[in-house]
Amino acid sequence: MGQQEKVSTSLAGAVSEGISASLATVDAELDRRYPGDPGTRQPVHTVYVPGNVFDAGTVRSWGDQALAALDEHAPDAASFAAVLGLSDDLAEDVYGRVRAKLEREPIEDLRVDFEDGYGGDDEDRDAARAARLISEAYEKGTAAPYTGIRTKCMEAAVRDRGIRTTDVFLTGLLEHGGLPEGLVLTLPKVTYPEQVTAFVRLLEAFEKAHGLDAGRLGFEIQIETSQAILAADGTAAVARMIGAAEGRATGLHYGTFDYSACLGVSAAYQASDHPAADHAKAIMQVAAAGTGVRVSDGSTNVLPVGPTAHVHEAWRLHYGLTRRALARAYYQGWDMHPGHIPTRYAAVFAFYREGFETAAKRLSAYANHAGGDVMDEPATAKALSSYLLRGIDCGALDTAEVDALTGLTRADLDRFAAPRRGDLTASAE
Repeated sequence: MGQQEKVSTSLAGAVSEGISASLATVDAELDRRYPGDPGTRQPVHTVYVPGNVFDAGTVRSWGDQALAALDEHAPDAASFAAVLGLSDDLAEDVYGRVRAKLEREPIEDLRVDFEDGYGGDDEDRDAARAARLISEAYEKGTAAPYTGIRTKCMEAAVRDRGIRTTDVFLTGLLEHGGLPEGLVLTLPKVTYPEQVTAFVRLLEAFEKAHGLDAGRLGFEIQIETSQAILAADGTAAVARMIGAAEGRATGLHYGTFDYSACLGVSAAYQASDHPAADHAKAIMQVAAAGTGVRVSDGSTNVLPVGPTAHVHEAWRLHYGLTRRALARAYYQGWDMHPGHIPTRYAAVFAFYREGFETAAKRLSAYANHAGGDVMDEPATAKALSSYLLRGIDCGALDTAEVDALTGLTRADLDRFAAPRRGDLTASAE
């Protein structure tokens, strides 16, 4: 038995206590502003459907149209893989999972649109109808996991209309059974943090009017103007917007075309991989990191319609943009047409299938304190487990295969994905 090392100190305990006391306010601020990821499922996409077009069959119709597009333009795994450049070992698996997803859950997040996409002549009627149809879909189990509306913004010209549509829709949900767990509201064209605060006050008033728990209603902030990224005083306005939401913000969604146009980008170059888009999303990502607010990429307006050659070209573009976004940790995007969702799921599934084995083995080695060719730290274990959980949630990975390769349960993965703050800042030994 080795000799026990003598340990000496020079400072009284009061020094440590004094330092902790001096940082108490900072500790509280860290906990308030940076609670970490909520640990809930994040949809891989958001689908927008105009409020005057949305009906009870929208979700199933999108799935059927997507399947029909595959039947016509890529009727088997080999042809689909050839279009997208999928490797032989992934082709059958990805294609089979895509078709199964389109049959089972074609839309993960649906937004009934009362803003740019709306073309109706009676918004009250359409908002009330959307509330009824969404309530019925949740009751029947046919709703998308996440569903809600996008209203008009808080700018003066349309403010009253946006407030009224929000009221009509939410009141309708309560009249038809209550607020669903997957309810999502989207506030577009936010330019000043004060507009976010105004929307918070609106939701507070609605909660009080109906005796709902404070904070029950959250919302996404849509970033579509340059002022939302860089304020007049040179600060990052988007960071202030998160604070102005007072804990209600759930997401930051990048508006590809409005934002690009705001900066004067020519129509032909307005795309999610333009340098202006990369800059905006990088600022959004840094502002949201650790806050529990998730970032979503935008969309492409190149539709996969018409002759097969054009469909294939549009599919390759959409697949490439989606893979690019995933590599940059934008795990959600927008899909504007049923023809986009086969390549959305193909890109997402390939992303998780390709990295599954390596991620699972690294996390298993970390969990079991085993050696390996990579030395991982708690923050990396968090990223690895989050990667696997995202893959499971969207259908790219099966729980059983993840369990088999990692030796970890879903509860274990959840625990690694949401460590305590001190676990992340401590060095791995």
